[in-house]
Amino acid sequence: MFIQTESTPNPSTLKFLPGKPVLAQGTADFPAPEGAGASPLATRIFAVEGVAGVFFGSDFITVTKADQIEWDHIKPSVLGAIMEHYQSGQPVMADDAAMGSGHAEHHGEDAEIVGQIKELLDSRVRPAVAQDGGDITFHGFERGVVYLHMQGACAGCPSSTLTLKMGIENLLRHYIPEVTEVRPVGVL
Repeated sequence: MFIQTESTPNPSTLKFLPGKPVLAQGTADFPAPEGAGASPLATRIFAVEGVAGVFFGSDFITVTKADQIEWDHIKPSVLGAIMEHYQSGQPVMADDAAMGSGHAEHHGEDAEIVGQIKELLDSRVRPAVAQDGGDITFHGFERGVVYLHMQGACAGCPSSTLTLKMGIENLLRHYIPEVTEVRPVGVL
């Protein structure tokens, strides 16, 4: 098994491409080891000392390291953990059915606007962000402000504010005049 790695805009995060499907649908974010119990693969990766976060996309795994650790020291162990997992035959998630779109539900008078926001995120933003090893999902919409949740390589990325303000905010404001601003939300 050959696992490719790619750098991401976040220097603390690497993207691992196992050459096999990771998730059949949706994404899974494990910003801390405490939530990794739902995934045998995430549990195995968190067993590597210095791993601070794990994120799964359809065909990639992003791993975030602790600031004081160098990639040269943990990258071989992370590669080994991923390889061992795929050789073990265990599923990536204990319950694959739990994966969804990642967007928060929204009901009320703004439902049509929120539908447009989610459609733009799904068609224009999320595919580009996935190339960098992350995901951005809808969290809420209130008084013209769109709240987005950043995951994977996007969480804590030095360029994430620029991406939000100059990229996503401009895109949403262009197509949806009711949108006045985009703000990130913290880890859920």
